[in-house]
Amino acid sequence: MNTNIEFNKNEDALKLKVSDLKQRLAKIHLGGGPKNIAKHKEKGKLTARERLDLLFDKDAPRFEMGEFCGYDMYEEYGGCPGGGVVVMIGYVCGRQCIVVANDATVKAGAWFPITGKKNLRAQEISMENKLPIIYLVDSAGVFLPMQDEIFPDKEHFGRIFRNNAVMSSMGITQISAIMGPCVAGGAYLPIMSDESLIVEGTGSVFLAGPFLVKAAIGETVDQETLGGASTHCEISGVTDYKMKDDTECIKTIRTLFDKMGKKERAGFDRVEAKLPLLDPKEIYGIMPDSAVKPYDMHEIIKRIVDDSEFTPYKDDYGKTIICGYARIDGWAVGIVANQRNIIKTKKGEMQLGGVIYSDSADKATRFILNCNQKRIPLVFMQDVTGFMVGSKSEQGGIIKDGAKLVNAVGNSVVPKFTIICGNSYGAGNYAMCGKAYDPRLIVAWPNAKIAVMGGEQAAKTLVQIQVSSLKAKGEEITPEDEKVILDNIKAKYEKTTTPEYAAARLWVDAIIDPADTRKVISMGIEAANHNPEFRAFNPGVIQT
Repeated sequence: MNTNIEFNKNEDALKLKVSDLKQRLAKIHLGGGPKNIAKHKEKGKLTARERLDLLFDKDAPRFEMGEFCGYDMYEEYGGCPGGGVVVMIGYVCGRQCIVVANDATVKAGAWFPITGKKNLRAQEISMENKLPIIYLVDSAGVFLPMQDEIFPDKEHFGRIFRNNAVMSSMGITQISAIMGPCVAGGAYLPIMSDESLIVEGTGSVFLAGPFLVKAAIGETVDQETLGGASTHCEISGVTDYKMKDDTECIKTIRTLFDKMGKKERAGFDRVEAKLPLLDPKEIYGIMPDSAVKPYDMHEIIKRIVDDSEFTPYKDDYGKTIICGYARIDGWAVGIVANQRNIIKTKKGEMQLGGVIYSDSADKATRFILNCNQKRIPLVFMQDVTGFMVGSKSEQGGIIKDGAKLVNAVGNSVVPKFTIICGNSYGAGNYAMCGKAYDPRLIVAWPNAKIAVMGGEQAAKTLVQIQVSSLKAKGEEITPEDEKVILDNIKAKYEKTTTPEYAAARLWVDAIIDPADTRKVISMGIEAANHNPEFRAFNPGVIQT
């Protein structure tokens, strides 16, 4: 065990962040809170998380995405914990799938704008990986006060049903359980699924509820007669299975899943998994407590990969990016990772850690091309402050070399997975497979920072602009005034760089404990292995 004082200091700092993360998640998992949970259960219904516990195989791994979705948002409406929906990748009867469960304790499961984004992300994961999807529906429909931000646009509510149709044509299994209200346009989701179940007494599905029917055509009708289980299983034929309660409904879904045939796989290489020789929990002590202190990324990698075995590619060239091959939980992977150590080149030059230089970009580009050629999934480990700037770099063609790297990442056809271990700044975010570059999963550690540039640099830039503007108006600015402006700008800017801020807006799929990194990558590659279809790899025009 490492007893170094710096190691212990780092360990305490990161463990504190992980502990804080778990405390926040415990609160988020309560959804609408104890009172709303009690009201929900009085109706004879299980909560979304109880339903998921019954549905998934016991003791099998799970990955929940979007837990921080909506965090610190919509406060004027009382908030929207988890975006009002729970999304998990897990196993049902040994088959990996993704499940979307409305949390009816949060505003009756109504759809906020971020709810729509989270649902679409779940469907995107299903489509990219050809992963079966289960919908546990319990929602009052669109949150009317914000209907203009969820209803009409391309990536809004209607895109869900468009995706239902496309996913069906792709042969992706979709099963829906109507376990509460399912209203208006939302009624199409379960009925556009392959099979639908409905729970007696609590489940209902209709295009217009009793009040709207009365207002529209003057008919007085109760909810059960209009769209309950008996109506749709015995008269309309809209739904396929009538269930007496939530428990029977979940059991029946498992029975349906148990009968599914196996389909062709992508064929990513996997052997028997081995644990790392070095303890993954030592990552806590290796990762510095400051975003600017150096450390050796090799030591992080050794605590994530099988047997702590890593085969570096061009190890003595382009040292601010580490590339190489390894296995994670048995899966073959290519790793592209930023190196935050300060590097001394053979020419005696010092290269700043976490910065991408021309040689590093060139190396990473070639490595990514190789992994595509050999069908090896890519894992990006981000701790990057951007590309090197200055006259020497510009004259050396840093833009050209950076463009080559961005091109290779953008056109890559093998599955990509991104772990934001520390900084994720500027164009470095793009080159290291940020959200815009279609990683199958993108997650952040609790110490991550995501922004166009660091808080200190950004704040000083913004202060210069603001002070110049005030002076142009004839105002006198003292050094003390300038410091107040700097502190205010820095505080506001840095709030927008936190992993919680990013996760609330689904810029990352989750904030994870670093010790869970292996599990997330392994489950992600297993999901990707469901989709055997590859387009031809063509990086297009690359400047040399």
